[in-house]
Amino acid sequence: MLNIVLFEPEIPANTGNIGRTCVATGTRLHLIEPLGFSLDEKQLKRAGMDYWSKLDVRTYIDFQDFCDKNPGAKIYMATTKSHKKYTDVSYEDDCYIMFGKESAGIPEEILVDNEENCVRIPMMGEIRSLNLSNSVAIVLYEALRQNDFKTMNTEGHLHRLHWHSEEN
Repeated sequence: MLNIVLFEPEIPANTGNIGRTCVATGTRLHLIEPLGFSLDEKQLKRAGMDYWSKLDVRTYIDFQDFCDKNPGAKIYMATTKSHKKYTDVSYEDDCYIMFGKESAGIPEEILVDNEENCVRIPMMGEIRSLNLSNSVAIVLYEALRQNDFKTMNTEGHLHRLHWHSEEN
């Protein structure tokens, strides 16, 4: 199972969207406090829709608590400060992909000790960063692709009609 880690997320709608993505992909969500919202906040549930109750979510009082409760975890850290692209690494099927808070990212004190595991999403010019929920989706789906979308439904069907290729 892949794991998404949010370090001190601030915007409930982002975390709700990420929670929905985690449910859709069978991914566990880890939230490192302090959070910029309550877990029973209406905006969080609205963005996560009716999926929030199906989410495997864990919370931690700080980064050290997260590390203590997940010893030996392989953690990739998504940051605009990295010189390595998110497509340059091979994601293990049980790895953790960490994202920082919307206003500041992952603290440099954490990044500096994890340089080899830092990855970035390429962007044009002086853009500071992408939306957090979009960034999670981009990197998570690359990790899922690398792991052959294990246990995921990879084929869709029309509801009322049939694809021409299915008629033969």
